Amino acid sequence: MKKISPQLITTAFIAATCAFTTFANAAQTIKFAHVYETATPYHAAALRAAKNFNEATDNRYKMEVFPASQLGKEVALNEGLSLGTIDVIYTGVAFLGQSYGPISISDYPFTLRGYDHWKAYSKSALFNEMANEYKKISGNTIAALTYYGARHVTANKPILTPADMENLKIRTPNAPAYQMFPQATGANPTPMAFSEVYLALQQGVVDAQENPLPTIKFKKFYEVQSNINLTSHIINSLGIVVSPITLGKLGDDGDKLMAALASAAKEASEEIVSSEKELVSWFRSQGIKVNEVDRAPFMAAVKPKLTADGTPWSKSIYQRLQDIK
Repeated sequence: MKKISPQLITTAFIAATCAFTTFANAAQTIKFAHVYETATPYHAAALRAAKNFNEATDNRYKMEVFPASQLGKEVALNEGLSLGTIDVIYTGVAFLGQSYGPISISDYPFTLRGYDHWKAYSKSALFNEMANEYKKISGNTIAALTYYGARHVTANKPILTPADMENLKIRTPNAPAYQMFPQATGANPTPMAFSEVYLALQQGVVDAQENPLPTIKFKKFYEVQSNINLTSHIINSLGIVVSPITLGKLGDDGDKLMAALASAAKEASEEIVSSEKELVSWFRSQGIKVNEVDRAPFMAAVKPKLTADGTPWSKSIYQRLQDIK
């Protein structure tokens, strides 16, 4: 029988050890995926969360962040949570509502009065109850809400009253929450992929679009729209959502992950609300007309729809949200 040399045994042992180490490290990787660009506060906050979590676990886990749809669009990211192929995601409240309808209420027009109302709601018993119901259905845990910003209408004319919205062809996301406002004010909501909006505005395929001020800047919509109209018709949130498979494998370290994510959400929210205040002046310095808007007539146009039959929430949930101070 041919003898195996000690050198070969040593080489094989080292190779096996390296392979095991590589496997172990891969098993400890936590994937945080989202669709937003690297220049956004959401990505910066995700990187901070990763750093804090890695340090809190003495680098036994390594959370890596995958921005700009590197691991798929939002639908794919939500599916990845259920499969366990993705551990943490940012996702819009409207996507949460696909599992549990009432939690989408804050993505509808004029259900939130502003940032202070949003902040109180994010800490409220009402939100906690809805987050728990979402968890029961989806299995996923909402670690925190991140403030995304107040949505405003941009166009090549002032939008000061609901009459100014009449027949306006306005790009919206393809979700009922975003179509309610234009429908209630006589506009024509036109669903379109986010990546197509700039060119559609430039070529006149649509007349207008609506997004928060930071997004209007990031996506450079102000280059192809002369007026930003401060309608604040929707106060958007992003949920930071964690897979049940991930929390199961983390054990006690799951609390450290949740704490890192909650801290990141708070920091990003404060940064966004601060930037909103600064951006009005910045846009004006670029020659853009930023128009103050009396929101009351717009709110009056939308209100009947918020308490009508067919909304994904009960009238009692709507009233509880309005009662939050």
